Amino acid sequence: MATAEPDWSQRFSKWSKEAEALAIEAEGNPIALLAVLRELEKLHRSLQDGPLRNSLPADRRRLFALLQSIEQSGGWPYIPRLQIQTFLEMLKPRDQSEA
Repeated sequence: MATAEPDWSQRFSKWSKEAEALAIEAEGNPIALLAVLRELEKLHRSLQDGPLRNSLPADRRRLFALLQSIEQSGGWPYIPRLQIQTFLEMLKPRDQSEA
C-alpha cells in the first residue's frame, strides 16, 4: 500500500511562519532571539547527525548522485554563527561622514 507524499512545501511554510512569529515576538530582546537561534541550531545539528546521516546511501554511486543533487539545489545547509569580531566591529565608533 503506497502512502501519499506529504506536501512538504506547505508544511515547511507553516513551520517557517511559526519560527518567524517567534522572532518577531522576541524583537528587541537579544536574549530571547539568541534562544530562538540556539534552538534552530540544535535542531539543525540533531537532524544532520541523526536522521540525515542515517538516510545517506551506502553505495558510492547513489551517494555521488545525492551529492550532485545537493549541489544543484543550493548546497549543504549551514547555519553560520556571528563571531565575537562582528560584535567588536559593531562597537567601534562610526566616522562622522557615515552618520
